[in-house]
Amino acid sequence: MYARNAINAYAQVGVQTGAMSASPHGLIVMLFDGARAAIARSRFHMDAGDIPGKGNAISKAIDIIDNGLRAALDHNAGGEIAADLEALYDYMSRRLMLANLRSDAGLLAEVDGLLESLASAWAQIAEAPPSVAATEMPVPAVEN
Repeated sequence: MYARNAINAYAQVGVQTGAMSASPHGLIVMLFDGARAAIARSRFHMDAGDIPGKGNAISKAIDIIDNGLRAALDHNAGGEIAADLEALYDYMSRRLMLANLRSDAGLLAEVDGLLESLASAWAQIAEAPPSVAATEMPVPAVEN
């Protein structure tokens, strides 16, 4: 038990250090990774019949989507794309709530797939040269 607590504390310090040194783009990547990890944990708890663990993990995923990804949207700079992402994040949160109520692994997989697609697109933006990213792949700006 003590070893698990020590490992968790060490991992938390690593996440905090990574977040403090990450670029705004890197922070969004971390949010996608965190939401997907929380969904994976909820599936694990669901399979194990651990209702409280499942609920906590799904709540964590919803919190990351609502208070991380959605809160980072800049509607002034992002326009229609930001509005579309906001609607998609709202949809994901509602699907996760339903997955929790029904213990539905299919709904978890649906949201995980959506997050995976967005994370993949976001990663490609980082790989694109600045001129291409600015002209061909408009995305909502991340507020600092």
